[in-house]
Amino acid sequence: MSSKGLLGRLENGGQILIAEGYLLELERRGYLQSGGFIPEVVLEHPEIVRGVHRDFVHAGTDVVEAFTYYGHREKLRSISREDDLERLNRTALKIAREVANETGILMAGGLCNSNIYDQDNLDSHEIAKAMFKEQVEWAVEEGADYMIAETMGHYGEAKLALEAIQLYGKGLPAVITLTCYVPNKTFDGLPIVEACRKLEEAGAAVVGLNCGRGPRTMLPTIREIRKVCKGPIAALPVTFRTTEKCRTWISLKDPETGKDVYPTNLTCVMCSRDDIKEFAEEAKAIGVNYVGLCCGNAPFYFREVAEVFGRKPDSCKYSPDKTANSCVGKPTKHSEMMKEFLRVDNI
Repeated sequence: MSSKGLLGRLENGGQILIAEGYLLELERRGYLQSGGFIPEVVLEHPEIVRGVHRDFVHAGTDVVEAFTYYGHREKLRSISREDDLERLNRTALKIAREVANETGILMAGGLCNSNIYDQDNLDSHEIAKAMFKEQVEWAVEEGADYMIAETMGHYGEAKLALEAIQLYGKGLPAVITLTCYVPNKTFDGLPIVEACRKLEEAGAAVVGLNCGRGPRTMLPTIREIRKVCKGPIAALPVTFRTTEKCRTWISLKDPETGKDVYPTNLTCVMCSRDDIKEFAEEAKAIGVNYVGLCCGNAPFYFREVAEVFGRKPDSCKYSPDKTANSCVGKPTKHSEMMKEFLRVDNI
């Protein structure tokens, strides 16, 4: 990568690939509790967080985002760790900066949905603004290259996050991504496409969607956003097979039992690698400039995205080679015997 920052790398149709989804990846590894999804792991096992960042760099990300998602004041207060707020944020930022410096890529600070914002309660606005302010200031002091405000369900809260970045970010560019549930509106009633357009007009460097929906149900809205937004747009779906019947990953059902799968039984509705590859190809064709994966992401998925966009990260050395497989590879006496015993009738 060049030494250019976010805006320079997006010039003339350039693309940024970004790996997100640390919450579920760390929960799968046994270092984060499902439910509250609070990133205590940053303080309790910083070496694990550092390793996850390096794994995604190995898979091709252009950005290390500090793991401050749900590391804000309200979440830490809910587990009686508000006193650890600044230490958690600064530790996460330092880890991300370290890995970014090692690898020559960008480091982003992060804001997220507060879960307290109420469009009709002005006191909640002030609380959210104060939360955003302190996190932006810490990110600036720890050397972030740009700021992300993600998983915003309310246009009003997204606007507050953007304003905080503009007021306290000392010129750092802002990437603002909304989350689209059902229907295609923000919680405060604004059509998602219009909300993205308004955020772009208000000065966001990149606007778009993250989380909420999987590739199949996010891409149609991304196409509409591309039509109305002039600058770079973002698409970061979850890695689950959402459908028109269940547009969000939170509403998905187990295909065998019909039971809800969120948040602990999502493995039965995970995307395939081909699903992720097809998402990346469609996003590229639409003209998405800022492309990534959110909850459910893993390095083997992200490598699929990187390869579609012509990248050759180090993990490509280990890209699959089915021809070398003893069961489904080149025909041999052994493979024919294996097919017989395994009943691989469709090969």
